[in-house]
Amino acid sequence: MNADFNPQFAKLGEILVNNGKATESGINEALVQQKTTNEKIGTTLIEMGLLEEDDFTTAYGQQLGYKKADNFILLEADSKVAALIPEDFARENRVLGVSSNDSTIVVAMEDPEDVVAIDSIKRLTSLNPDILVAGPSLLEKALDKVYGEIQKTAEVEQTIDSITVVSGDEGSQEEVDLSPDKASEEDAPIVKLVNLIFQESIKERATDIHIEPMENQVYIRIRIDGVLQTIMTPPIASLSGLVTRIKILSNLNIAEKRLPQDGRFSVKAPGKDIDIRVSILPTVYGEKVVMRLLDKTGFDFNLTSLGFPKRNLNTFKKVINQPYGMVVVSGPTGSGKSTSLYAALKEIKSEKTNITTVEDPVEYQLDGVNQVQVFEDIGLTFGSTLRSILRQDPDVLLIGEIRDGETADIAVKFSLTGHLVFSTVHANDAPGTITRLLDIGIAPFLVGSCLNLVMAQRLVRRICTNCKEEYKASNEELKLVGLDPSKLDNPLYKGKGCAECRNTGYKGRLAIFEMIPMARDLRKLVFDNANEDEIRQAALDNGMVTLRDAGLERVLDGTTSVEEVLRSTVEDL
Repeated sequence: MNADFNPQFAKLGEILVNNGKATESGINEALVQQKTTNEKIGTTLIEMGLLEEDDFTTAYGQQLGYKKADNFILLEADSKVAALIPEDFARENRVLGVSSNDSTIVVAMEDPEDVVAIDSIKRLTSLNPDILVAGPSLLEKALDKVYGEIQKTAEVEQTIDSITVVSGDEGSQEEVDLSPDKASEEDAPIVKLVNLIFQESIKERATDIHIEPMENQVYIRIRIDGVLQTIMTPPIASLSGLVTRIKILSNLNIAEKRLPQDGRFSVKAPGKDIDIRVSILPTVYGEKVVMRLLDKTGFDFNLTSLGFPKRNLNTFKKVINQPYGMVVVSGPTGSGKSTSLYAALKEIKSEKTNITTVEDPVEYQLDGVNQVQVFEDIGLTFGSTLRSILRQDPDVLLIGEIRDGETADIAVKFSLTGHLVFSTVHANDAPGTITRLLDIGIAPFLVGSCLNLVMAQRLVRRICTNCKEEYKASNEELKLVGLDPSKLDNPLYKGKGCAECRNTGYKGRLAIFEMIPMARDLRKLVFDNANEDEIRQAALDNGMVTLRDAGLERVLDGTTSVEEVLRSTVEDL
């Protein structure tokens, strides 16, 4: 590098050679290429692979006497400053406002020699432009990031203004306006924060919101596709205001901080009607809040969209169209049991059939179905409601969950008297569901007589279609799920992670099923009070596909990943 060299009086090629970033032969080769492309020498060198974009930007800035805009300056640009320049203008002229003071706006430009654009920026902002040189690809990335944030902020504010909350008791229609401009100065920040949490949760299709206090901060996490993700971490000082606001909306006692409390309220947002169930639990660092979000807008699932394999779908349709008997679905909380049963009701409902449900809570509203909400505080329990429903002449009955012997007894007797009953229980798998019914206290001969089908299910996340890519799994990974690497013909896929899926690699979920139609030999085993292992072996002999195997089928067809199957199922014993 020549110490006496003045880049402001040199050609760009000379600067690059002096900086040691290009050779004279490379420059000459690019000049020949330039005659056919008519592009700038820097662009030609980059396209030919003879120059890095960052080195070109440095040299270009030296030639013009401007500083270079580095990664940090561009990607951390002040969105309020950037917003002073309309996005259309910024993208067309390749400029980005990054910071400002009372008289000056710092602007990154791909072409600092564009005096027309510089004059326009001065008129638009009423500030004097201070120019930085930016490389084209880095500038494009920064434009996408900064103007994306501006657009997101605008959408958030618009949504906040349109969200209302219906507070408290069953049937109450008192509306509480949560817009910041309607709140007092003292309450406005908390009101806005609560609304932001609701807005982000609804937008991301979350099923639960967790507000978790720690020593120095509060973790706000939302459950998306069955997995918790942190969305913000406000300071611990905000906890009291957050919890108090939610208690007010839920009609709970704001002074009681020592005991657990449960409540509810509804959020009305554009195109959505969301019922929110609130649970508050005292912890070491303060009260923890968990809110379950139930979309009341409508049920748009059917048996096909749930992900039933063809063999299972045909069996399930045949069973749910029987005139009587009992269908029981098992799985942990949030595994889609209720959704599957709703889809079954949607499949069989008609004007000739009286369908009634007893639930806690009513998760979806179905047209043509009589739905009853259990309300234990006033004595409206599963047992008392079911006894009343028997006098309502139902043909089909859905019981939200069999929790005790009384509910189980009514369900079984109802199914044995010419009615079709759907219900759920908490059990690990399909064979375990049968033994769970026996444990509740139902006589073996009754269980064997009434059951038409037992099904266990889990939800696995779908690989994001936007960033889905093929990969080669390690032998250790394949062996964990019982796949023989030497016999694996299908390619495996995973999600790389993108903005569409919040960089998780997954978007949406589908169900996997373990299904046992009650064949004659299985009924005999139940009559004989057989143990779970005997029932499982008989089910396998009859063609039952386990949850693990059902998950592997989805791995092999590219719908989900090995990681998801390992997370959601256990190894077959």
